[in-house]
Amino acid sequence: MRTLRYVMLAGLLGAAMSAQAAPVTYKLDPGHTMVLFSWSHFGFSNPTANFGISDGTLVFDQQNPSKSSVEVTMPLANLDTHVPALDNHLKEPDFFDAGKFPTVTFKSTSVQSLGGNHYKVTGDLTVHGVTKPVVLNATLNKSGAHPMTGQPAIGFNATGTLKRSDFGLGAYVPKVSDEIKLDITTEAEVPKAGAAQ
Repeated sequence: MRTLRYVMLAGLLGAAMSAQAAPVTYKLDPGHTMVLFSWSHFGFSNPTANFGISDGTLVFDQQNPSKSSVEVTMPLANLDTHVPALDNHLKEPDFFDAGKFPTVTFKSTSVQSLGGNHYKVTGDLTVHGVTKPVVLNATLNKSGAHPMTGQPAIGFNATGTLKRSDFGLGAYVPKVSDEIKLDITTEAEVPKAGAAQ
């Protein structure tokens, strides 16, 4: 009888640990997500623009980060440099050609823990109809119940670099820098049951 109790207890503990370790799926919050990119303008200044996102899904497994993933869609209609004339120019054919390629997307291919709250996220970035691998260095800021909604929530920052010429966006290189710096911050929540996805 005692053996049976131990077996049942072990089974319950195993089930609880499995449930705790299961990946959690979050929806990114467009209102608290910024995908900033910056460049050198003839060496005089370093402008920054925000892609903004329309939709994003983050799957995070803290016990086994390799099972985590992220997928994001960024419509060029949301592109914001704070200079309307520059917004319009960047959407023209010599840069993003937004009429032909209206979105930028990122889909992770691997997530690796670097220890502590730091992760290496590798994924496919598609810009201007070209897909190339990009590496992001991500930091987990916080996870827990959101104070406004009570829903499970999570937040990350991430940085990375890329060459815009790799995506067919090489206008004015090298006077306007080829290297683009990425600086990302995001919040995400588990949607409430029955909420529209």
